Amino acid sequence: MKKILVAFAAVAAFSAHAAETLTVAASPVPHAEILEFVKPALAKEGVDLQVKVFTDYVQPNVQVAEKRLDANFFQHQPYLDEFNKAKGTHLVSVAGVHLEPLGAYSSKYKKLDELPSGANVVIPNDATNGGRALLLLAKNNLITLKDPTNILATIKDITSNPKDLKFRELEAATLPRVLTQVDLALINTNYALEAKLDPAKDALAIEGSDSPYVNILVAREDNKDSDAMKKLAAALHNPQVKKFIEEKYKGAVKPAF
Repeated sequence: MKKILVAFAAVAAFSAHAAETLTVAASPVPHAEILEFVKPALAKEGVDLQVKVFTDYVQPNVQVAEKRLDANFFQHQPYLDEFNKAKGTHLVSVAGVHLEPLGAYSSKYKKLDELPSGANVVIPNDATNGGRALLLLAKNNLITLKDPTNILATIKDITSNPKDLKFRELEAATLPRVLTQVDLALINTNYALEAKLDPAKDALAIEGSDSPYVNILVAREDNKDSDAMKKLAAALHNPQVKKFIEEKYKGAVKPAF
């Protein structure tokens, strides 16, 4: 009996040692919630998933690049491409998971055509989401852009602005907080959900399903093919995750697999 107990203890110690820790940065909603959902399934496969919540769009990439974290889950490919180019990093996409349509919100008006002349409009100050916001406004005929397909369009690319909209660029995370102080705010769905906005009901305009902004799991070139990373990518593409996204977010977040 003593030998059996010793053997069992050795197996247990080996199993505990064999569990690999994977530390992933994520925005609170919906990214961290999705990761927490897959955590139990990964534990059964020997992966201890540690979710670190961030509320900004810069540190998650910086810390993965510096090997302080293994991966992150908060951004789309156009943002990653722009970040890599600007910072000289070489982060890579591991798996596409979901789409968060960007929307236009107002606490003062019910329709876009109600916006008055000279209305104050705030958009994200990062290159890709700022361009994305302008494309949505152009699609809804509030402005005209030099190139209506340029995802990196800036305010300088506006060629006509019939309502003389006054634009300001702010950090994406702060936009819900200034919603009552402006006429229109272009808000990423993750921040809209955190602010208890319902994109399906509250957005005056929202991106369609043809959006290229699928949110991705991101890692480094040296760990993207690790066993633990592959298990996480597979877990995020499980049909149960699709069901979880559809039921929890009711169309505000859409599965991309």
